[in-house]
Amino acid sequence: MSAKFPRRNAVEGFHVALAEAMATPVPEGQRSLAVLRHGSMTVRLYAPRGTDAQTPHDQDEVYVVVSGRGWFVNGAERHGFEPGAVLFVPAGVAHRFEDFSPDFATWVVFYGPDGGEGGD
Repeated sequence: MSAKFPRRNAVEGFHVALAEAMATPVPEGQRSLAVLRHGSMTVRLYAPRGTDAQTPHDQDEVYVVVSGRGWFVNGAERHGFEPGAVLFVPAGVAHRFEDFSPDFATWVVFYGPDGGEGGD
């Protein structure tokens, strides 16, 4: 992880520009870059190239697509996405991005307890 992420002032309200995050190398062995944290919440920049090999996560997550287009598989559902799309994945659900354009990038917000928040 780059020394500049996450910063101590994340608790007070932190701003990360997309260009700054995109210019920061993803740490060796990681698929995404953590850019800020507060309590149970972590915001990461995810920009896979070629294929998306992620596995289900322990926390609930929200994706906010910032660039690119493609398909998102979320459990048994498959949806097209484009910039501005917001996608939710409950904890433990298999999901992945498919057939995405080379410029694909998304913010991903992990939050809540392991196992997810549940709810309706």
